[in-house]
Amino acid sequence: MVSTASAKNGTWRNWGGNVAARPAREVEPASVEELSRAIRRAAEDGLKVKAVGSGHSFTSIAATDGVLIRPQLLTGIRRIDREAMTVTVEAGTPLKRLNMALAREGLSLANMGDIMEQTVSGATSTGTHGTGRESGSIAAQIKGLELVTADGSVLTCSATENPEVFAAARIGLGALGVVTAITFAVEPVFLLQAREEPMPFDRVLAEFDELWAENEHFEFYWFPHTGNTNTKRNNRSAGPEQPVSRLKGWFEDEFLSNGVFQAAQWAGRAVPATIPAIARISSTALSARTYTDIPYKVFTSPRRVRFVEMEYAVPRAAVVETLRELKAMVDGSGMRISFPVEVRTAPADDITLSTASGRDSAYVAVHMAKGTPYQRYFTAAERIFTAHEGRPHWGKVHTRDAEYFAKVYPRFGEFIALRDRLDPDRLFQNDYLRRVLGT
Repeated sequence: MVSTASAKNGTWRNWGGNVAARPAREVEPASVEELSRAIRRAAEDGLKVKAVGSGHSFTSIAATDGVLIRPQLLTGIRRIDREAMTVTVEAGTPLKRLNMALAREGLSLANMGDIMEQTVSGATSTGTHGTGRESGSIAAQIKGLELVTADGSVLTCSATENPEVFAAARIGLGALGVVTAITFAVEPVFLLQAREEPMPFDRVLAEFDELWAENEHFEFYWFPHTGNTNTKRNNRSAGPEQPVSRLKGWFEDEFLSNGVFQAAQWAGRAVPATIPAIARISSTALSARTYTDIPYKVFTSPRRVRFVEMEYAVPRAAVVETLRELKAMVDGSGMRISFPVEVRTAPADDITLSTASGRDSAYVAVHMAKGTPYQRYFTAAERIFTAHEGRPHWGKVHTRDAEYFAKVYPRFGEFIALRDRLDPDRLFQNDYLRRVLGT
């Protein structure tokens, strides 16, 4: 699969190519018992332990020089409970396989992100999300999970069993243990009508509250150096099913959104001065379209152009001002930004370190093509995001530390206390967790 992380000559690299690590050994357990033994052995050998999924995080959250756990063999659906409307799935299962398996069973998750190459445990542990007025992140749909802790014991948790662990471990950053299975809430498969159309940037900002309130799922992409956006509104539909035709889908989602877009990135890297003109063309290349299909075929799309990303959650009430400041910064900086800015929303949830914990949130994501210098752009954007008490996505580039997180997460101390209890010797520690959670 093109989107998985790679391992060459003992070196592990993430999908974005900006993180590398050389673990002392890699383990692919075929059962929870094998995983428990691997964790106990690592502790005996004085080695740290990290689990890694598809490597889609742009941070070093999964990097280790100790034991790297690869869960490729811990895959598949354990059980479907149609009475409780839940599905329990092994941690290494890719979201793509889960979505397709659920569809065959006439079931679906309520919401999902815009790509589905990640493993279920990697996606939830870092807070992966889509966009939604009432429906939250993938982790917010978790009803229970199974966790192997630092002493090798297996802990199950839910709202009623080990609830204090459940509150935190749904987005656990790999700091509390290794997730081995997740139970998600599901519902009967439904249809979504997608309405995609260009809209001026100023109009989107002026009408943002109405666009959010009137649609179950609203998002948009703004193209820097232009006043243009592409908007997407997804709402439940009674049907009939009207999918994008295979030819039209290939032309718009593969040829334009991946092939031509990749060529535009190459051209922009070769001659940065052409980027504003390319952005104007790119922002008008996709025409308006409406289609109706099952959820994963509407929420997700292929992403074949490699990039590096920073994303912050700001209070939803602050997103319009945040975007105005971001546009003013780009316009006045002289920088050439070839990737669109993505904007999504999520309702408040009750997960300890969720970026939407306790507050309605909006997400602003900035990207740069893989291999292009991104530090200046990301640093300037981050300055704007943090001025609005932004919370960075745990799996995307940021420079924040534990001191900052203690200010923007009211329950930060609760997470640290739980970590002290479950992993007192910091078996699951690495440099990233040392920075974001403290020592």
